[in-house]
Amino acid sequence: MPPYRSARVLILARRTADSPELIGAVAARADRGPCNFTLLVPSSLRILTNMTYHRPHRDLDAERRILAAVPLLSRAAGSEVVAVVGAQDPFAAVRDALKVMGFDEVIVSMLPARVSRWRSLDVPGRIRALGVPVTEVTGAESARAGAELQGTPLPAA
Repeated sequence: MPPYRSARVLILARRTADSPELIGAVAARADRGPCNFTLLVPSSLRILTNMTYHRPHRDLDAERRILAAVPLLSRAAGSEVVAVVGAQDPFAAVRDALKVMGFDEVIVSMLPARVSRWRSLDVPGRIRALGVPVTEVTGAESARAGAELQGTPLPAA
């Protein structure tokens, strides 16, 4: 990375998007040097296309997780964190983001090994194989994005 620009850091997280462990990792990365963060939350929807009637679908779960996480991550980063909802498959979501937006590194935040589907699929290793440095963070699932936000109204699309 040239010394005159900020590193572009992609954060991949779903259920741990606002975990204290991820917030700490973002703060530590921000302390190491200038960077811009983008939170990528893979969709939790399996969208089936109806050829006769198409209407946009919203992933309310992903949107709630973003609403809970972005203020905390932004505070830790010392600057605004941008957030997007990606493909349901976390590896495909990262691959697409790297291809379209280009990032210098990826932070992957996952649940502990005993419950993490992403670990069993070796998502961090598959991302490393794309040639980008990966930092792994183990976090606990947040109740804020789950039960607490179920009744939270979301902004209109």
